Amino acid sequence: MLRTGDLGAEFSALMLLLPLQAGGPMRVTDLADLKQADPSTISRQAAQLVKAGLARREADPADGRASRLAVTEAGEHACEQLRAARTALLERALSTWPADRIAVFTRLFEEFNDSVEALLRTDLGTPPRENA
Repeated sequence: MLRTGDLGAEFSALMLLLPLQAGGPMRVTDLADLKQADPSTISRQAAQLVKAGLARREADPADGRASRLAVTEAGEHACEQLRAARTALLERALSTWPADRIAVFTRLFEEFNDSVEALLRTDLGTPPRENA
C-alpha cells in the first residue's frame, strides 16, 4: 500500500502533480487558479515537490523573469503510483457491489463529471477574486 509520505511530500502537494502532468509546465499562479487555491499555499506545496525531486522550476519562455513548475521523471513515476493507489482503493471500495450497480454508478458519475467540466468552462465556475 502506498503511503504518500514515502514520496517525500504531503498529500496536498502530491495532488498538484496530476494537473501538472496533464497540463504541462505552468506558473504557480496558474496552478493556484486551476486548483482554486491561494497562491501562497500552492507555492509552499510546490516547494515540497521541488525539494522531493518530483518537480523542477524552469524559466517561463513567455517571461524570463517568471518560472514554471514542471514534473520530473521521478514525478512521473509518483503520478503512476498515485493513480495505481487510487485505482486499487476504488476497486476495493466497489468489490462487494453487484455489476449492475457499478454500471449505473459509472454512468451517473461520468454524467456528473461532464456537468462539472461544463460549468467550469463558464464564468460560473470561476470563483470571485478578492481585491488585493
